[in-house]
Formats: sequence, structure tokens, C-alpha cells
Amino acid sequence: MARSQMSIKAIKELFSQPIVDQELLTACQNDGRKGVQTILRRYRKAQDERERLDRLYRYEDLCRRDGFGLIAGTDEAGRGPLAGPVAAAAVILPPHLFLPRLNDSKKLSPAVRDELFEEITAQAVAYKISMVEPREIDRTNILLATQKAMTEAILGLAIPPQMVITDAMRLPNLPFDQWPIVRGDSKSASVAAASILAKVARDRKMLEYDEKYPAYGFARHKGYGTKLHLEALQRYGPCPIHRLTFEPIGSMLTAEKFRRLSTELPIDD
Repeated sequence: MARSQMSIKAIKELFSQPIVDQELLTACQNDGRKGVQTILRRYRKAQDERERLDRLYRYEDLCRRDGFGLIAGTDEAGRGPLAGPVAAAAVILPPHLFLPRLNDSKKLSPAVRDELFEEITAQAVAYKISMVEPREIDRTNILLATQKAMTEAILGLAIPPQMVITDAMRLPNLPFDQWPIVRGDSKSASVAAASILAKVARDRKMLEYDEKYPAYGFARHKGYGTKLHLEALQRYGPCPIHRLTFEPIGSMLTAEKFRRLSTELPIDD
């Protein structure tokens, strides 16, 4: 049967194959049927996405070219909020794992992040999520706490990596080669995957805290300094998961009250 006479169902089946030949593509371009054009648009969209993802693996490809077989990406979530932990994740992906929509977590909707979280954790060679809680952030600082969370996530991988790609941050005392890349969460597939795991894990933790401390609206703002959050702080003062050294919380507390809160309000997990 000539391809111009094929049913739309038969054409759809051909487009589901791993390779679609040029003759079929040309025939479909000249086929005026709406169903055929829909199949063609979906195919082109999928091809564009595959090419985008191939580019997203370019840093991993460079690492493998240099002899690094196991490559981990790491990223954090929650450096800026006034409450809750800072979270970090480390992920080793199989080479060129096809994960449609994989991207920097900040560019994705919560629903897409949740879906990708499940796909990444199901298909990763290894992954680990680590969190550092507010009291430790107060005792050190957010930079050291972030570095600790990222390092713990990397060292906690069931399979040790040979190279670690980070989102611009160099990690001191890491026993692996590392490659800090500015805006790595939008340039590296492994770092993008880590950004999603860290963000989703932290958001889920903040939902748990919202049930414990409902007055602050953590389910809505995840601890960031929104108007709603600041108004709740003015009304109720800080709760056990607030970062007491972050402004404006620090200015709300006397030295005596800071000492009392930091010792008498441990986080109840």
C-alpha cells in the first residue's frame, strides 16, 4: 500500500518505531489529513526535546571522554528561606537517560517536579538527599551548612562517583574530582536532576512542618520571606524551625531571647 493511502493508525505505528525514515517524513509533510499533521507535530516536538536533552548531557560526555565513568551531579535548595532546612541532593544518572522535561527545578511547575522526582529516583544509578537543620545553620552559617549538606549527599551515594559536577560551588575536602559550573542546574543533566530531588524533598518537608506549625503558612511559601510569612512572624514570633540568625528574625530577638530559643526550642522531628 502506498504511504499516501495508509491509515492514520498505521502511520502512528510507524512513528512509534525507534527510527523514522525520511521517505515517511516527506510523505507525511505532503499529507493534508489533520491526524497525520498532528502525528508529525508530536514527532518533531519529541525530536526537539531529545536534542535539548542531548545538549544537557554535554558536560557528562566531556567527563566520560576524559575517562570519568561515574559522574554525580549535586545541587541544593533552600539557602534563602527564613525557616526550614537547607537540602542537597547528589545523583548519578545512566548515560543519556531520556527524561523528558528534565531541567533546572526553578523552571518547572510543582507537578512536573513531583513526576520527575519519581522518575529520577526510580532510574538513577544512585542518589542521596541530605538536609541541614536551622539550628546548625544558626551555629555556623548558610554557606557552610549548604556545603555540608552537599558533601553528605555525595558521600552518601551507594556507588562512589569519579567526578562531581556542582552548580558553581566548590566543595572543600571532597575526595573526588569536581567541576563547578556556573548555572549548572540549567546546563548539566546530573545537576538538574539533583536540583529537582533537593527541591521536592525540601518542599515535602515544609509541608510536614506546616501541619505542626499551621500559623505560618509554610505550605504556601516554604519558609521564604513573603508578606504572609513576615506578618505571621510579627504576630507569633519565631517557631522551632525558624533560622534565628536570618533577618528580620535576628533583629526581633534580644540576646537573652536568642539564647533561650536556640536551646529551648529544638526541632521536633
